[in-house]
Amino acid sequence: MAHSDCQQEQDILSSWQVNAAPWEEAIRERRIASRERITNAAIVHTITELKPATLLDIGCGEGWLCRALTGRGIECAGIDATAELIDMAQRQGGTYRALDYSALTADQLVDIGLQPVDCAVCNFSLIGKESTESVFANARHFLKLHGYLVVQTLHPVAACGELPYVDGWREGSWHGFPDSFRQPAPWYFRTLPTWQTLFTDNGFQLEQMQEPSAPDADSPASLILVGRLIQG
Repeated sequence: MAHSDCQQEQDILSSWQVNAAPWEEAIRERRIASRERITNAAIVHTITELKPATLLDIGCGEGWLCRALTGRGIECAGIDATAELIDMAQRQGGTYRALDYSALTADQLVDIGLQPVDCAVCNFSLIGKESTESVFANARHFLKLHGYLVVQTLHPVAACGELPYVDGWREGSWHGFPDSFRQPAPWYFRTLPTWQTLFTDNGFQLEQMQEPSAPDADSPASLILVGRLIQG
């Protein structure tokens, strides 16, 4: 990992450590409008339509998605690199572990009592460069063959703004979030073709591409990609 990439990844972790409590409060009090109006329901619907028996939530945060899917009969476990968020998730019940994305190896899964699953989801949790690439590279360790990887992220076209439409690090922002959030995390922008290539280069067949949006919106609220692992 290049020095600059490494520093950016560390800045992401530092940001989430600082903002763990504001995040949990914002989720609990349903204060993030885009999630409440569009993206939460979109990711739950996408996953339930796939009908997995078991699921791993990568970047689970305080665990809201695992709890929502458990209530729909799916056996869920969550991991997150931010120990503070995992502590919050565990207090509400369920299977959660503090684990860096790069540690999603077969041995590490066994050590924490997890097995390959039918479906893995990354719900707005693939923010960095190397950390995101690690998830895709390690997919064969945490997914069953023909299992699904579901990614919801900012829509590249909507999120590009006035900057060039090319891959690269961007400054973070908490625009649209409560004022209690601070120290925004940097994030690695990927074009739509780059997202598609991440799937196909790592043994996935890209089966769905959705663009959830509000009826009155001029642009999509997010991008949801669904890949099936066809090469173990």
